[in-house]
Amino acid sequence: MKHLVSIIIVLTTLFSCNKSEKKVEIKKTVKPKLEHSDFGFNYADFNVVEDTVKKGDTFGTILERQNIGDRKVYEIVQSVKDTFDVRVIRPNKAYTMLRSKNKTNKLEVFIYQRDALNYYVFDFRDTVIVAYKKTRPITIRKKSIGGVLKGSLSETLDRAGVDAGLASQITKVYSWTIDFFKLKKGDRFGIVFTERFVNDSIYNGVDELQGMFFEYKGKINYAFPFIKDASSGKVEFYDEDGKTLKNFFLKTPIKFSRISSRFSGNRFHPVQKRWKAHKGTDYAAPTGTPITTTASGVVEMTGYTAGNGNYVKVKHNGTYSTQYLHMSKILVRRGQRVTQGQVIGKVGSTGLATGPHVCYRFWKNGVQVDALRLNLPSGEPMTGTYKSKYLQTIEPLKRELDSIGNL
Repeated sequence: MKHLVSIIIVLTTLFSCNKSEKKVEIKKTVKPKLEHSDFGFNYADFNVVEDTVKKGDTFGTILERQNIGDRKVYEIVQSVKDTFDVRVIRPNKAYTMLRSKNKTNKLEVFIYQRDALNYYVFDFRDTVIVAYKKTRPITIRKKSIGGVLKGSLSETLDRAGVDAGLASQITKVYSWTIDFFKLKKGDRFGIVFTERFVNDSIYNGVDELQGMFFEYKGKINYAFPFIKDASSGKVEFYDEDGKTLKNFFLKTPIKFSRISSRFSGNRFHPVQKRWKAHKGTDYAAPTGTPITTTASGVVEMTGYTAGNGNYVKVKHNGTYSTQYLHMSKILVRRGQRVTQGQVIGKVGSTGLATGPHVCYRFWKNGVQVDALRLNLPSGEPMTGTYKSKYLQTIEPLKRELDSIGNL
């Protein structure tokens, strides 16, 4: 009897477990897969082929490989010429082919992506070929980053997941006021900007800077964009008091470099192996790096000497002149007028140089001086109604920046 009771208990337990398992299985649901679509087409309706234009490909040769036939390709090219110039097909650009799902696997739609935003559609499904251009929808999102620098500007922005191109935009804005080689770890900063997203999801880069500040030598340097002249639409950057950031001179003749030797009355020359004055500032950079004139003026001299190598000297006015030494290539001629930021040569190591760099020399009233120690002339400040409107515009942005950087 005891054995019979035990068997009944075991069977009851097994039955209960199986019943429980069945309930779990009943509750399980499989979510249907979402159908992928793009360019206004449901990919589930086609056999989809995605590829890129190869070197030597043309619009015609790509279509010919789809067994359309030379005559038909010619008809297609002629029918779309008012919408699409077939000569603009470029290597490495993406294209998508939508084929029929039946046995013929016939090409029904061809899509050429000119860039991340714009694309052309060629629809062959009807007797009349349809061709049109479309632009993907763009979403603009505001973003704020700030805190303290944890390395260079590029490294800090990279850690924040920001497009590397933003660093170039920032250094260009501050090129008259901040030497980014001298920023230190721990310096505070804040940046408010907008970013573009294609189809509300694909990142497409920085849209525009709205405001920023950087701590430099213990001072907070603000920058806000403003259009003074609505007819020109030109954007200039100003500080929190409406003073322009655009000075008469740029801080440095090259971007993203390092100072390898400073202005000195007595420096040991690495090539001549003796002590002598070094009346310039050396910026080390890879050979071929563009060298720009730090202010507008007229090219006074170009040439070559055993010590200076290839050089260019620019006269800016009756007070100031600058010179750029050791170039690998000179890109201007004597008597030529140049504008601030214009490329006048390439970094090299010609003359007495141990490595590629540019020696930047500066004259004030005919005397060579240390450019890094000068209080150089600045641009014109904002006044009147422009200033009132500007200060009103930047007020909320400044509050936001201050909160980002915990000022």
